[in-house]
Amino acid sequence: MPPTYRYDHMHLRSRDVKKTAEYYHQMFDAKIVESIQSDGRPRTDLDLNGLTIFIAPVAADAAVPPAPAEPYVGLDHFGLRVDDMDIAVAELKRRGASFMMEPRTIRPGVKIAFVQAPDNVRIELLERR
Repeated sequence: MPPTYRYDHMHLRSRDVKKTAEYYHQMFDAKIVESIQSDGRPRTDLDLNGLTIFIAPVAADAAVPPAPAEPYVGLDHFGLRVDDMDIAVAELKRRGASFMMEPRTIRPGVKIAFVQAPDNVRIELLERR
């Protein structure tokens, strides 16, 4: 029998873990989960409605590569489904989100938009009707 693969987590790296966690909390109502790792160091994770996001610290002088020009090879973004794009976009803008792409219909019944998150992370919002 072949193995079964299931989603477990996403792992972000950040120069400012607390600031990154606050962004996801402020924008998307992610729950910030503080804990202590087995090595005794503090750890910050997020629970975004069941989507587990680990945030690992990197040195303050770590380089943040510029966002590559499209199209490119590698991880591009992660997507969050919303029930109503207009309501979600209005609320995110009220909270201060920066949009890389305003909402648009890509085919009948499907709208997308892109939010620019810290550390060059792109988040797609997706409405399917």
